[in-house]
Amino acid sequence: MTLCELFCGITDISVEIGDTEVTGVTSDSREVQSGYVFVCIRGASFDGHDAAERLLRDGAAAVVTERELSLHGEINVPDTRRLYPELLSRFYGEPTKRLKLCAVTGTNGKTTVVNLSAQIMRSFKKQVGVIGTLGTDTGKGLIYSHSGPPTTPEPRKLYSLFREMADIGTEYCFIEASSQALAQHRFAAEHFAAAAFTNLTQDHLDYHGTMEDYYLAKRRLFDMCGTAVVNIDDDYGKRTAEYCAENGINCITVSVFGTADYYTEQVELFPSGAEFLLTDRAAEKTYVVRMPLTGYYNVANGIEAALMCSQLGFELCDCLSALESISGVSGRLETLYDGDFTVVCDYAHTEDGLLKLLSTLKPLAKGRLITVFGAAGDRDSEKRPMMGRAAEKWSDYLIVTTDNPATEDPQATIDGVRSGISPETPCEEYTDRRQAVLRALEMAEKGDVIALCGKGHEDYQLIGSEYVHFSEREIVDGYLSERGLK
Repeated sequence: MTLCELFCGITDISVEIGDTEVTGVTSDSREVQSGYVFVCIRGASFDGHDAAERLLRDGAAAVVTERELSLHGEINVPDTRRLYPELLSRFYGEPTKRLKLCAVTGTNGKTTVVNLSAQIMRSFKKQVGVIGTLGTDTGKGLIYSHSGPPTTPEPRKLYSLFREMADIGTEYCFIEASSQALAQHRFAAEHFAAAAFTNLTQDHLDYHGTMEDYYLAKRRLFDMCGTAVVNIDDDYGKRTAEYCAENGINCITVSVFGTADYYTEQVELFPSGAEFLLTDRAAEKTYVVRMPLTGYYNVANGIEAALMCSQLGFELCDCLSALESISGVSGRLETLYDGDFTVVCDYAHTEDGLLKLLSTLKPLAKGRLITVFGAAGDRDSEKRPMMGRAAEKWSDYLIVTTDNPATEDPQATIDGVRSGISPETPCEEYTDRRQAVLRALEMAEKGDVIALCGKGHEDYQLIGSEYVHFSEREIVDGYLSERGLK
């Protein structure tokens, strides 16, 4: 397409450059080739405006700026970050017009709700795309992420995935919408058929600064949705429901512990799943629901997934029935071994995540609950003692270790976590996470439950600036095989 076609209806451009052919659109100066439009975005460590003149000399079709540089081939706009995904959508042929989009936001539970939703839709023989923490599935199968990308990809990757989905006939796409993605306007002016809010607890304050800014970033999603599905057991969920009501946004509320548009009663949790009654208050109708995931938080996740799918034109009773045959989600309350003792891995990496996971596991442990966990380096340090207190509340024995140390001294993250743990609590520490996992396995006795927290599906550790292979599943399997337990 030409520059004129790319920018038509988005912003005015000079007639002189309107017929220039466009071969690509990017905000990464390293990707620019002849004919590319380069969008200048000011980041934390690099300002794209500084590369604009050089890239025009090297063959860029145009540069988009928000700070006037007086360059031939410059297109000046008020906000390049907001404009970037709109240009990408146009360049890739506006692929989301051929997709039904749903998104999930919140601190914990995004991955579970998105993947349960996808499994429900696949049970109806629909071709479904998924974008999130586990990786991407355009409709041909999951391409697992092995190097810790963002939960929501940067815009160019995002829109190229949308285009691939549209081209192969994928009908539905479920997306994890991170707070950073929403704050950075990575989506163009998209319309989401449904959007879900799970919960909000302290995380990512190294980026957002305050809980209020963190929440307001999340809330942006609901200005782009047809129907909001909101867990009002969470205080920020209640705020979100109120915001939707005040702004004419259709909202369905969910509660496991109180009353809402859809609320549960007689919840029974088992080691292998949950069974409960779900009441539709308006229709005065109650459903019996069974699902092979345990924990009150997974009950809420399952309900939100079913309700989102029902907003796509499917009967809620069929969506709830589909929950009975789901296979769970990788690294989310996933059992790695169940013999004399049990080993579970989970992505829990916040105070709230640990409280929910460990309070679920504690009643299931016939012996001790041994918790292996740590905090990430170069990230929100204020939450570390909170994580320590959360783990201490439900665990019989703590092993504090690393998560992704990144460039921070691993001992510093351990010290931060331990500052929230009482000196009287049985606790060990290891800067080497492999040693920590092996120590937990070695000390396990009959009836014990080992909770490996923080890594979940990840098969790497970020050490320094390098992603190093690290799989807790492989460590557990190796240990068990050596002892003839598997």
